[in-house]
Amino acid sequence: MVSSIFRALWGDISREEFKKFGLLSGVFFFIVGSYWMMRTMKNAVFMHLIAPEALPYAKMVSLISIITILVFYNKLVDLFEKTKLVYVIAGFYSVLYFGLAYFLAHPTIGIANHVPSSDRLLGWIIYVAIESFGSIVIPLFWAYVASIMDTGSARRGYPIIVSGAQLGSILGTFLVMMFADSIGLPILFIVSAIAVLCVPIMIRYFEAHFPIIPSQEAKKKSTGVIEGLRLILAKPYLRGILVVSTVYEIIGTIFEYQMNRLAHDSLQSVGKVAGFLGMQGFLINCLSFAFALLGTSLFIRTFGLTACLVIYPCAIAGLVLYAWSFPALATFLFCVVTLKGLGYALNNPCKEIMYIPTSKDIKFKAKSWIEAQGGRSAKGIGSGVNALFPVLSQLLTYGSMISLGIIAFWIPVALFVGKKNSLLVQENKIVE
Repeated sequence: MVSSIFRALWGDISREEFKKFGLLSGVFFFIVGSYWMMRTMKNAVFMHLIAPEALPYAKMVSLISIITILVFYNKLVDLFEKTKLVYVIAGFYSVLYFGLAYFLAHPTIGIANHVPSSDRLLGWIIYVAIESFGSIVIPLFWAYVASIMDTGSARRGYPIIVSGAQLGSILGTFLVMMFADSIGLPILFIVSAIAVLCVPIMIRYFEAHFPIIPSQEAKKKSTGVIEGLRLILAKPYLRGILVVSTVYEIIGTIFEYQMNRLAHDSLQSVGKVAGFLGMQGFLINCLSFAFALLGTSLFIRTFGLTACLVIYPCAIAGLVLYAWSFPALATFLFCVVTLKGLGYALNNPCKEIMYIPTSKDIKFKAKSWIEAQGGRSAKGIGSGVNALFPVLSQLLTYGSMISLGIIAFWIPVALFVGKKNSLLVQENKIVE
């Protein structure tokens, strides 16, 4: 009975594979759970320590800082093999979060001091630390998984890993919503630090109990710290992955801005708006989890990778037309939840599979540039569109037209990278 359910949900996956991907799912559960906990608290802590008006500047400081962090991270890729790299990075963030928890609890440096000031360095460090965690550790995990998997196994098991991530994001946001006021933010920072500390422990256990598939690539000498960026510019396949991985953020940013404006105008209470946005995050993660559990594997096995890469932008085109036709708060809530939920549960596993027939430099270096800077740049373009059309009625019209134009460019790119991936797998080749 149980095996029949497993086959229905995940396809022809063996018991041993299910154990392997279940453990990796547990690793990702702790990574994403920690990230969503910290992400939920990030803006609240920053506004308390610095000022709400400084948030745009925090975005700019974060963008510049992460470029520097990426250069340093790319150097670490040359110095450490993949498992030790996970140990180093996860260990660093665990120690960092323990330290931030200590300073947050400090009577003058931390949140007990209610006098905001741009000179309070702790606020800036917390903001950049949490932003960089999402840009470094999550892509690092997927790069590690891609480096030890073959394509067939990944198609069966990646949806299981995504399910663990969705459970982590749901639990992480739930803990903050329920306990931030009662037990305090420093305690939640400690919980997040412990979750990150579990990552290297579980990876060590994983490698002790499951054989690692040897890499397809030949051993090469160390490359430069900006090798990842060079590879993206040089390889059409990577430029295609860049598009597939990031352009939805432009449309999502336009959707979210309209939803936030409508929520502010109609709900008229900070508490109600915050509750509404909290509900949005909860619904996104619940949809992602449900689809990852019941639909991701089925879609990939039934339609194939290329079709799934195209289904997502086609679905977003339908959302754009729906919002354009019925511009109401409930409409934009539905569009944002669907766009992000399907993005996490369908598009993300597909794009991760595309990294499997690639070299170590691409998996660890180029991927980090795509994940960290590509997504942020896409959000910046979306914000630029929002600023260009400050009147909502204008943004609805022109933002929708721009979004449809982006999708018209996105679909052929998705077809290209999907077919290229299939060819690489068939010929047993990798992109170097």
